Amino acid sequence: MTNNTVIDSGTAEGIDPLTELLRSGASQLITEAVQSELDELMTHYDDQKTTDGRQRVVRSGHHPEREIMTGVGKVSVEVPKIRSREGPPESFQSLVVPPYIRRTATLDAAIPWLYLKGVSSGQMLSALEAIVGPEAKGLSANVVGRLKRQWEAEYKQWCTRAVSDEWVYIWADGIYSGLRGDDGRLCCLVIIGVNSRGQKHFLAIEDGVRESKQSWREVLLSLKQRGLGQPPKLAIGDGALGFWAALEEVYPETGVQRCWMHKTGNVLNYLLKSVQEKAKQGLHDIWMAEDRVDAEKAFDDFEERFGVRHPKAVECLSKDRDSLWAVFVY
Repeated sequence: MTNNTVIDSGTAEGIDPLTELLRSGASQLITEAVQSELDELMTHYDDQKTTDGRQRVVRSGHHPEREIMTGVGKVSVEVPKIRSREGPPESFQSLVVPPYIRRTATLDAAIPWLYLKGVSSGQMLSALEAIVGPEAKGLSANVVGRLKRQWEAEYKQWCTRAVSDEWVYIWADGIYSGLRGDDGRLCCLVIIGVNSRGQKHFLAIEDGVRESKQSWREVLLSLKQRGLGQPPKLAIGDGALGFWAALEEVYPETGVQRCWMHKTGNVLNYLLKSVQEKAKQGLHDIWMAEDRVDAEKAFDDFEERFGVRHPKAVECLSKDRDSLWAVFVY
C-alpha cells in the first residue's frame, strides 16, 4: 500500500481506475512476499564464508521480468537470484512465484483479503494460500509474521496521513466481508472524496461493525482530526442509517444525497426481469435530467407508469424522494 491514493479519471482504453489500483497492489504485494522469502533464506547462509573471508552466498540480481495472468489482468514480477562464490551451487526458488507459473486464477479474490485479513485479523497465511494454493503452507511463520507487520505498519501510516484539502463531495459505503466478529458482521467502511480540483481520493478504509453509527462516527472524527475540518458540501451514500446519524453529529452542515446507484438497484429488486430495462431507463431519466424541474417530471412519470402494477418498486423510490434532489443544487 502506498500513500498515492489519487484515482485518475482519465484511463487507458478498457482499463478502469479500480482495476489499475488492484493490479498495482498485486504487483507490490507479490514483490514484498518474494523479498521476504529471500531474506529468510539468506539468514541460513550468514555464517558461511569463503576461504578469503567473504560471504559465500550472495544476491545476484533478478531473473528476467515476466508477467502472470491474474483476475485483474497481467501483473509483472521479478524473482531475485542468488549465487555461491565457491563450494556447491545455490539457488532460490520462490513458493509465491514458482518457476514457470504463468497464471493464478484466484489472485483476484486474494488481493482485497491480504489487506483485510492481514492487517485486520492477522490471517495472512490463508490469504497467501489463496494466491499459491497449498504450497503456501511451506512459508515459515517468520516470513508470514514479517509480512503482516510490514503491511500493518504501512496501513497505519496511511490511516493517519493528513487529508487537509477542500473536500467538496464525499461518498460513503460499507462493504461486507462475510466474516463475523464478536459484535456481529464485519464490514469495510470506505469514504472517497472529491476535492475542489476534481480529484478523487480514498480518504478512509476502516473496519466497522454492521455500518453502525458508532463505527461511522469514529471514521468521520478521524478524518476531522486529520485535516477535514471544513464540512464537505455534499455527502452521498446508501440507506444505511448509521452513516447519516453519524454525519449529522460530526458534519451537520453537509448536504445529504441518497446514492442513485444503490437506489436503482433497490427499486429493480422489486421488479420482474422483463420490465427492469424499461424501469432502469426511467430511473436514468430522473437523475440525468438537466435540472430539478425536469427530474420531478420524470419522477412523476415513473410513478404513473409503474405504480399500478409494481407498487412496491414505486414505494421504494418515493419514500426517499426528498433526499434524492441535492445533486441538482451543487
